[in-house]
This record gives sequence, C-alpha cells and structure tokens, in this order.
Amino acid sequence: MQTLLGLVPKLKNKNIMVIGDMVADVYLEGKISRISREAPVLILEHSAEQVLPGGAANAAYNAAALGGDVYTVGIVGNDYAGSQLQKDLRNRGIHADGLMTDTVRPTITKTRVMAGGQATVRQQIVRIDKESKEPVQPETENTLLEYIKATIQHMTAVVLSDYGSHTVSPRIREFVIGYCRSQEIPCMVDSRYDVMSYTGVTVVKQNETEAAAALGLKAMDTDTLLQAGRTILERLGSEAVLITRGPDGMLLFEKNGQISDIPVTNKSDVYDVTGAGDTVVATMILALAAGAPYRDAARLSNFAAGIVVRKPGTATTNPEELQEAIGNHEA
Repeated sequence: MQTLLGLVPKLKNKNIMVIGDMVADVYLEGKISRISREAPVLILEHSAEQVLPGGAANAAYNAAALGGDVYTVGIVGNDYAGSQLQKDLRNRGIHADGLMTDTVRPTITKTRVMAGGQATVRQQIVRIDKESKEPVQPETENTLLEYIKATIQHMTAVVLSDYGSHTVSPRIREFVIGYCRSQEIPCMVDSRYDVMSYTGVTVVKQNETEAAAALGLKAMDTDTLLQAGRTILERLGSEAVLITRGPDGMLLFEKNGQISDIPVTNKSDVYDVTGAGDTVVATMILALAAGAPYRDAARLSNFAAGIVVRKPGTATTNPEELQEAIGNHEA
C-alpha cells in the first residue's frame, strides 16, 4: 500500500487530454405536491435545477479533482446546457477551448427528474435523454482534429471517452491512437458500444456487460470473462484491458500474460454507482501518466471508485480522500 500512497502526489499537474462525448447531466428537483387530476401522475413543485458534467466531461472533472491539468475536446450545442457545461468545466480549472459549439447538434443532455417530500426519500422518477444520432458534420470534425493536432504534443496521456454519440470519429480515433503509439504516451479508451474499433490503443476499460456485447456474448461467467479479456487484449493489440465487475471488483489483463483479480475495497457502503466508471478511467490514466505499472494504476483506480460510489450522483474524489482510503484499508 505504501507504493499506492506514494503514487497519489504524482498525479498532480499531469497534462491529460479527454476527447469524447460531453454530456450535461441535468437534475430537476421537485417537491411532491399532489396527484394530478389529468392523469395518475405526481405534480411536483419545482425547487431547483442543476447541470453537472457527465460522460467525457465527468471523466475530465474526475481527473481535474485529482490534480490533473485537463484539456477537453468535444462538442456542445448552442443551448443553455452547453453554455452551463462549458462554464462549469472552466470554473473547475479545466481547459475548455477544445469544446466546439455546433449550431445543428444539441448538447447531449440527460435530464433526471428527482422527487421527494419531507417524509419521503428523494428518488429519480424519470429520465429524458436528448442527443443527435447523426455523424458529426465534416466542418466540426475538422475543427476538432485541428485543435487536437495543435495541443496533443503537450499531453502526458489521452482518454477517448466514447458514449456512442459520434464525437470520436474514425479519423480522430486513428490519428490519436497513432500519435500516442508513436510518442509512447498512454492512450486509454472507454467505449460503450464500439470498443473493437480501437485497434492499437494502449489500455481498454470495459464493464462486464460492455465486454460481453463487444464479443457477441450473452452471458458472462468467470471462464467466459477470462476468455473475453484475453480476446479483447489480443484483437486490439493493447497493453492492458481492465474489466470492471461492480461488487466483484476488477480484472486486469496485461500483454505479458498476467491477470490480476482486484477485489472491491468496501462492499458495505455503496450509495450510487453513477459515473464510477469515469472515475476509474481518470484515476488510471493519471497513474499511468505518472509512470505507474498497470497493476498499481488499476488498484489505485479501484480505491477511487470505492470512494465515489459512497456519494450521491456523479461524484469525484480528491488526493486527500484517496490517501485516507488507502491508509484505512492498510490498517
């Protein structure tokens, strides 16, 4: 554990580029007033509205909270959610010059309506998603690629955060992976639907469901999971594959043949798993940028995830919390 404790301060000031689908997580808060006369639904009295970083923006937010110097690359719409997202990222010290405003596409938005009363638990009652399913316009793609080419030379590591909304186009993907390989800097992908397109990427992060879907599998027992990790590693020519397993921890597959089973640090206090995958990616890429071996980077990300799942909503952790969690586990 002393190795992990010593690694935490080294995360600071690493230049990290996060490229991907920037999501605005909108929370509409309401107090339960009564049942509607028009339909058997609740009437809520609006009490608050909050826009938080989601998707690639949440990965950026997590990396910044751990001390990284983060550069975001993505697309927002010419709308309220997009302006709030850019403002929030800049307020957190994240470079947002790589966020391009597209007048045709809306900001990817996930609006959660939250309801509660004085004697009731606050709960999500509905979620409304808004995004474009169309490929990015060539002009926007060219602008993103120009920014990446001008900025990536100053980076220590890169994250490709692909939620299926086309920001990480084939041209962008191929350039970034090729550049990172040529410069020997770590590049990590977290792709929800298309991970097998990321040939040559340094590190792959998937959850069990994503890994199964990537290989056309419907069930994922232990033996199948082991085979899936090896297959993804081999087909993509990566250095490592990290598969997260919820309460069962993580499995790390390395090119040298080593497989590490990393158990969760605390099963008893899970509050909300929203965004925990972004925390894993942000922590691991910072650790790799700091020169950590893959296993230590994965173990550190496991501690970080164990902290954020004990917090409501999309959350982050900081170096102090991370060191405390490692120290308590050692004790």
